Amino acid sequence: MGLLRGRRILVVEDESMIWMLIEDGLSEEGCVVVGPASQLDDALRAAADEAIDAALLDVNLGGRPVYPVADVLARRGIPFAFLTGYGAGGIQEAYRHHPVLKKPFTLNGLVALAVRLVGEQAA
Repeated sequence: MGLLRGRRILVVEDESMIWMLIEDGLSEEGCVVVGPASQLDDALRAAADEAIDAALLDVNLGGRPVYPVADVLARRGIPFAFLTGYGAGGIQEAYRHHPVLKKPFTLNGLVALAVRLVGEQAA
């Protein structure tokens, strides 16, 4: 999908097997994967300082909610989606208008979500 080529996507995920799957899948589509950030402090720094087109956020980072990262991205106007095993019901009400990809997910679903986010960023 040419739409993803060269796009910088922040990956915030604390499960190494999952972030490796995400990194491989996005890299195959030509994305530049930023991160992955597996701790909240690293994710906050990346969300505030990195040049990124979109972000994929695990809802729970070692028991800490990722919502402060979402707030930084929202202030910067960077589209993001949540990755969670709980589905949309596991997202705090204030953030439920953002896309959610339920774990386990397919690579096709991940790529489609990334395309959607990049499309939002371009609009």
